Amino acid sequence: MQVLHMNKGNGDTSYAKNSTVQSKIISVGKPIMKEAVLEMLCNNVIESMGIADLGCSSGPNSLSVISEIMDTVEAANRLLGRRLVSEFRVFLNDLYSNDFNNIFMSLPAFYDRLKEEKGLEFESCFILGAPGSFYGRLFPINSLHFVHSSSSLHWLSQVPAGLESNALKRLNKGKLYISKSSPQSVVDAYLLQFRNDFSLFIKSRSRELVAGGRMVLSFMGRSSTDPTTENSCYQWELLAQAIMSLAREGRIEEEKLDSFNAPYYAPCAEEIKDEIQKEGSFTIDRLEAFEIDWDGGAVTDIHTPHGKLSVGRRVAKAIRAVVESMLESHFGVEPDVMDDLFIRYGDIVGTHLSKSRTKYINLVMALTKKW
Repeated sequence: MQVLHMNKGNGDTSYAKNSTVQSKIISVGKPIMKEAVLEMLCNNVIESMGIADLGCSSGPNSLSVISEIMDTVEAANRLLGRRLVSEFRVFLNDLYSNDFNNIFMSLPAFYDRLKEEKGLEFESCFILGAPGSFYGRLFPINSLHFVHSSSSLHWLSQVPAGLESNALKRLNKGKLYISKSSPQSVVDAYLLQFRNDFSLFIKSRSRELVAGGRMVLSFMGRSSTDPTTENSCYQWELLAQAIMSLAREGRIEEEKLDSFNAPYYAPCAEEIKDEIQKEGSFTIDRLEAFEIDWDGGAVTDIHTPHGKLSVGRRVAKAIRAVVESMLESHFGVEPDVMDDLFIRYGDIVGTHLSKSRTKYINLVMALTKKW
């Protein structure tokens, strides 16, 4: 909670400049989100609609989902010839160290677009920051109608118990996450942490949403029940290889690699369903899996030397924008070492993708709170 944040600002390594994959994920989930909004509005007039975007980060994606929700509501207004929602209460949530200033600086332009494109006045839309962890309560009881979260719930609240950097025994030596060589105790620790976190997330939202309220959640997952499958963990495997290459040169301490475990988990559909059904407050309307290219699907011939280099560097920049805060905190390396690490990572990724076009698996689900 104190360390994790996307790279701030608008620089070359910022999340704002390197979030194409997350934008693609939002785009893939838009039809499901629109359907959920329309179903919620069916036969309902909402005087003040409470919307929360959990894990909003910063940059161009932060307000795109809110804009899409409003577009869907306005389209329903026009179709029915009456106003279904009088005003919007929008809560943008992320951890305390998120670059909220970047979002707030973009609000004047956002409000101008609301007025020009949708005819909405400033007084019809109230946007507020809501810093804090979504693994716990964030909002008052029955205050929300729609909850959205994209590219966030694969981040755990903490490193799984027993795998922390101060643990006496290194159970996952040379790795950053679950891998083919990880002992079963590591796999079990990750699954237990996910179950605890996700069940707490669902329980918290069940208190905050009104009856009949909707949630659309989108996060990294896997298509197999096997947590060591390539599409759930291989990006971490390749990053570990890049760090190990620097450790062999004495530029990063190998012991620090052995003591790092990412607070991340890519669940399968069955694991998600189990926790939702156990909590009991929601029905699952849809749960779908989509394949996403590691570089967001940019058109590049990966089989040319230039293409391999280009794709590898795009992926490395995208990963760096997300994980650099954690690596800096743990490894304590100088900026030039971090630069070299991600150059090497880009080369390793480019070589891998030129041989095997591994994809991310993105899970998108729509839930309704029971009456």
